[in-house]
Amino acid sequence: MARRKPWEVDDELWAVIEPLLPRVERRVRHPGRKRHPDRLVFQGILFVLHTGIAWEHLPQELGFGSGMTCWRRLAEWTEADVWPRLHETLLARLRGAGALDFSRAVVDGSHIRAKRGSKTGRSPVDRGRNGSKHHLITDATGIPLAATLTGGNRNDVTQFIPLLQAVPPVRGKRGRPRRRPDTVLGDRGYDHDKYRRLAWALGVKPVIARRGVPHGSGLGTHRWVVERTFAHLHWFRRLRIRWEVRDDIHEAFLSLACSLICWRRLKSFR
Repeated sequence: MARRKPWEVDDELWAVIEPLLPRVERRVRHPGRKRHPDRLVFQGILFVLHTGIAWEHLPQELGFGSGMTCWRRLAEWTEADVWPRLHETLLARLRGAGALDFSRAVVDGSHIRAKRGSKTGRSPVDRGRNGSKHHLITDATGIPLAATLTGGNRNDVTQFIPLLQAVPPVRGKRGRPRRRPDTVLGDRGYDHDKYRRLAWALGVKPVIARRGVPHGSGLGTHRWVVERTFAHLHWFRRLRIRWEVRDDIHEAFLSLACSLICWRRLKSFR
């Protein structure tokens, strides 16, 4: 049996995605050209996400439609909040399967090169070149709960509370949705008492390494999962270098990649 390409969408995943897409009714009068099938266009978006190829170079022989068609559909679905809802749906399924561990969460940030866009800045870790920054919060096992995008010159600690607040209400079990982890772990970049107090105000216990103390706090035995998740995220070539002018388009790719990681974890639990 031929191995499925990473941008090919199986029936099971499409059954999750299709109900989230906005329906576009074709006009009776002057209908114009028939709309390219959503499933093929979505696979074209995945092809760009996986390979990092430019939209105008999208291979026509694969049937995805033109690069402009795929870009427009991505922008349309982004405006309709498809990607956050997809991520939330998959998190609920993971929680229902007993795969989510809210006993602790881990936060971290990662720099990427950025060619353009408003959420960019001179990166202190890349010789002052223009860059952006991915900020991520995962559960105790490394499942991505939320991600944000900032300029490369923004300090990690500025996204500590926004990341906690960005975690969606996760259903999947009886009772109230779960939104806050019991504990959040961070490295020395998050060492600030103001943000510790804000975390406590949200009902989350902050466990953050202190600056100026010897290494060996033991947090690394739990924090490594977020580094692994960043490696999984940046396995998607479109996330290694930011080419998008529009912030929302890059954030759409980021959210979609988080959803795909959740989908793979869900399939592994079956």
